[in-house]
Amino acid sequence: MVSSHDVAKLAGVSQSTVSRVLNGSSLVKSATVEKVERAMKELQFRPNLVARSLVKNKTNTIALISEHLNNPFYVETTTKIVNIAAEKGYNVSVYFHHIGDDASLYHSVLSHRVDGIVMSSILIDDPIYSELEDLGIPVVTFNRKHREGGNFIELNNGKASGIAVDHLVSLDHQRIAYIGGSQYASTFFGRQEGYLEAMSRHSLEVLNEWVKITDAKEDAIKEALDDLVNLQDMERPTAIVAATDAIALECLDHLLQLGIRVPDQMSLCGIDNIKISAHNAIQLTTVGGQSQISMGELAIERLIEMIEQEESRQTPKQYTLEPVLIKRKTTSSLT
Repeated sequence: MVSSHDVAKLAGVSQSTVSRVLNGSSLVKSATVEKVERAMKELQFRPNLVARSLVKNKTNTIALISEHLNNPFYVETTTKIVNIAAEKGYNVSVYFHHIGDDASLYHSVLSHRVDGIVMSSILIDDPIYSELEDLGIPVVTFNRKHREGGNFIELNNGKASGIAVDHLVSLDHQRIAYIGGSQYASTFFGRQEGYLEAMSRHSLEVLNEWVKITDAKEDAIKEALDDLVNLQDMERPTAIVAATDAIALECLDHLLQLGIRVPDQMSLCGIDNIKISAHNAIQLTTVGGQSQISMGELAIERLIEMIEQEESRQTPKQYTLEPVLIKRKTTSSLT
């Protein structure tokens, strides 16, 4: 088994220097840190996390509280978070949020010692926020935020849905519907507000029947879509803004089942730019963040910074990513 002694020998430094690097000491020169890290990588050295946690009174464990993986967005972010955490010497315990199960979920998380929590499930007025604040546990939220702010990473949700509406209007659509989710989640709240503001800015009417609030699950999305396509001719929308790509993909599948051609008979635009939206068989027009760095990556890096540099917790960091349109093949000019 490779030891820190082997790393020290290959790097040409003392074993105590290797120990300082492992413990994140600021006393080691950056050039020396790079030599030690190169040696660890070459030898495939894995530090003893249990021993390190005892020395630093840390568990080297992070809790990730995620929305369910039926949304591919959370598959991508969970994978990114787990991989980056592992690279930095942390294990990730993953918990999945279920509606109505908040109390038992948070109890389960808090009953285990963790160094910090990264979560995508927090609601705008979630009472857990103040409890975590009181406990002094580092917390970063992504894709959602609490009313009190804190440390968060989000897309500019209102602007994102506004860009989607602007795009559809540029293609001569006027009857544009919206399918979203719970207004208790900042993501859905912001995207619905952005849709309504953009429609108003373009002086376009919004029928009550065009705004569909769902639980973002398959059956509810299909029901909302059925309601829209069954409207009378002059009330039936010609385009849909879906609050997430996951919702858009469900819409696309159901529209195909109904024999409605996309985009010839119905244009469809999502938000999030998840990886599968670019698949050649799908080619979903969507709105995503301009940054090449994902929300999950920003969230886990900020959390680890808070864990390892206590002084960094004093001032919250809040990232709002600027959105951009990714034009693909599910939107076209009104014919």
